[in-house]
Amino acid sequence: MNSTPTHLERPTTNNEPFIVFDHIEKAFFGVKVLKGVSFGVGVGRIVGLVGENGAGKSTLMNLLGGNLQPDAGELRVNDQHYAPRHSNDARNAGIAFVHQELNLFPNLSIAENLYLTDFPRIRPAGTSGRADARRSGLPWINRRALRAQSVELLRQVGLDLSPDTLVERLPAGERQLVEIAKALGANARALILDEPTTSLSSPECERLFILATQLRDRGIAIIYISHALGDVLRLCNDLVVLRDGEMVGGGPTQDFTHDRLVSLMVGRQLNQLYPERRSPARPEPNETENVPGRKPALQVERVSQPGIVRDISFSLAAGEVLGLSGLMGAGRSELARILFGLDPCASGEIRLNGENLTGAPRRRIQRGLAFLTEDRRQEGLCLEASIADNMALVTLPSNSRSPVRFLDYTRINSAVKRMREAVKLSPKAADTQAVRTLSGGNQQKVVLGKWLLAKPKVLILDEPTRGIDVGAKSEIYRLIYQLADRGAGVLVISSELEELVGLCDRILVMRHGEISGEFRRDSFDREKILAAALHFLKK
Repeated sequence: MNSTPTHLERPTTNNEPFIVFDHIEKAFFGVKVLKGVSFGVGVGRIVGLVGENGAGKSTLMNLLGGNLQPDAGELRVNDQHYAPRHSNDARNAGIAFVHQELNLFPNLSIAENLYLTDFPRIRPAGTSGRADARRSGLPWINRRALRAQSVELLRQVGLDLSPDTLVERLPAGERQLVEIAKALGANARALILDEPTTSLSSPECERLFILATQLRDRGIAIIYISHALGDVLRLCNDLVVLRDGEMVGGGPTQDFTHDRLVSLMVGRQLNQLYPERRSPARPEPNETENVPGRKPALQVERVSQPGIVRDISFSLAAGEVLGLSGLMGAGRSELARILFGLDPCASGEIRLNGENLTGAPRRRIQRGLAFLTEDRRQEGLCLEASIADNMALVTLPSNSRSPVRFLDYTRINSAVKRMREAVKLSPKAADTQAVRTLSGGNQQKVVLGKWLLAKPKVLILDEPTRGIDVGAKSEIYRLIYQLADRGAGVLVISSELEELVGLCDRILVMRHGEISGEFRRDSFDREKILAAALHFLKK
């Protein structure tokens, strides 16, 4: 076999495999999670790896990255046996990862994150290249080279930022792009992109797709993992479908349709992603608080916080599912944090069921407000705690026995059991199992179950299906509708316009911290909604 081209060379053939999985098997505690998976990733090809959460995608990538070792089968890289024992082994083999959960140090600058393991050094006279500088033992970092190289990497991913900017000051989408730039800086011959678009706006996604295509044409082998099936069908040359640890489909992308992918992933036809509403609440214009059955659950009047949001006013009716759309940086998540009391509000009023809502998040939870954040791992879960402990966390005060307030574990366990069944949590997961061991979809169900146990009057959901497979999405939509049917108001923030159109009774659009448009279900128009996100519509 010919040697694989370097990352600036064009491939001699698009069929030359760089990575090969050959009958890979892996089990945890006697349960097989990979069952003889075999496929290859060609040089200069983008292979889409799809499957429901828990299908085995992450385990497969952990084997490739050296975090796990297979029980049977063989990995080959560049036609050589490959048995990594550490993440450095993958890096040395030319394999770079962009993980869904970002691996950046927020207290360091962008440049320091990009070159943390290989800073450019100042070379003494008589040396040439990094290797000589390292051998010389000189500890001084070449700051000029660091900035110049970082600027070039940021340019490649479309970020016009100073490399001296601290990562903690960046929103989630820009951090994702820094992570991608970091992988590009490693001169990778293979690139694994795990849900790379989850925090990106539409223009940033387009930039990523162009970049991925350019890298493919330069001879890099790419594994693209995503639940956005439309993106997979558009971008990838080949597809591999996993279900319950087995490869159930594979081949050129043109052999697949969206419906066929869904059927292979879930093992059944999923004809209706959005369940039917029994009693949708769709307030008409100029409705008042006195209209029977249409009382506002949440009222926001002229809420402002300098530099974040300005003069925000809207009403969320009881039983209504209200969507909040907008490009990254429009202020959607920031508004949600203000409503929940996590961030300050300089002016304006927030009313829950007609009464002013003030105080810390704990007070607002007691009043019936719930908030599912977009970052479930950092802000929504105690990863080392058990499933049961996470689900019961919000309702612990109501499950204690007076007067000494000992926890009533009988009531807690009963409530957790009911909620597990309601959210259809994987039956394989024990209540005592650490939540960090669950797939992304099951983790999201735990977070949602935690808030549903509290029986909120208003539930704010920030990117509720980010990184979630299509089957789990349908279950989460069902739970949202059930909550709304019981009379709660639901505010859904999502970067997926199709999700808002399919799920919501009404959609508000934000731009630069202000409401720039409002649309009701009978007038949903994707082009007009996007136009409102790009500029303010005329009243």
